[in-house]
Amino acid sequence: MERSNTSSGGDFILVGFSDRPKLETILFFINTVFYLLAVAGNSTIIFLSLVGPRLHLPMYFVLCNLSLLDLCYTTSSIPQMLVNLWGPCKTITYVGCVVQLFAFLSVGGTECILLSVMAYDRFVAVCKPLHYMAIMHPQLCLQLAAFAWLSGITNSVLMSPLTMSRGRCGQRRINHFICEMPAIIRISCVDTSRVEGLAFFLAIPIVLVPLTMILVSYGYIAAAVARIRSAAGRRKAFNTCSSHIAVVSLFYSSIIYMYMQPGNVASQDQGKFLTLFYCLATPTLNPFIYTLRNKDVQGAVRKALGKDSGALDTRMH
Repeated sequence: MERSNTSSGGDFILVGFSDRPKLETILFFINTVFYLLAVAGNSTIIFLSLVGPRLHLPMYFVLCNLSLLDLCYTTSSIPQMLVNLWGPCKTITYVGCVVQLFAFLSVGGTECILLSVMAYDRFVAVCKPLHYMAIMHPQLCLQLAAFAWLSGITNSVLMSPLTMSRGRCGQRRINHFICEMPAIIRISCVDTSRVEGLAFFLAIPIVLVPLTMILVSYGYIAAAVARIRSAAGRRKAFNTCSSHIAVVSLFYSSIIYMYMQPGNVASQDQGKFLTLFYCLATPTLNPFIYTLRNKDVQGAVRKALGKDSGALDTRMH
């Protein structure tokens, strides 16, 4: 029997690395820097996508959504994490824990689908360039983005209450920095096979199907690039897709590895560092990946700074 009186209310204790205070101090300063960079970088991408005429394209519409996702996730989890790392108080309220869990599941599901949408966008750009604007019209982009957000939120609406309702028999020490689903499941004192079974079932449409679509899209793209005779044409096609490939690799490698960890202490510590990577490193790196290799974004940055992009491009070449 599950105890309803231990399934809601009260504060949780986020253990983190409380047994290693020096490490927590180091992580506090590192995470603060990464958090500020993530907020600044993703806010800049959103701003440029809204005001830059050259960025009013489907690819940047999806990129703007990805940046908004990263902002939602980091803002819902990192400030509380910094508070816990800095001082002796390691608690988080029940409501705060629910918010973190809901945000984590929503963002993860939404990002999986948005990355597949971006892969389809790159497929159309490379394989059907003459029909690009006709296929990726604004209405379709809005529908795909709405579907991605709705799917992620639906995933969270199903999983969050089920995860939080598992009986814990008074156990409130979560061996993690944040209220992540695997960490919450570990402190349950009842059978969790129902939660784990539903999570596996939902992973098929939320994770595996989008990943398959991404791989199929890039299979067609690779075949199309192989048919391009000129080196300049192949380089242009590669530059078109390289940023997205980098983001997909970062996202899926961290997510897949994190959820394949066994339940021993060593792997839990590895999972904590991997969660930090997913929470901070990926949202911080994404804007830099797109701006460093994307001339349109670079031009929008220079224009926003009031510089003559034409003169700069002339000097660069």
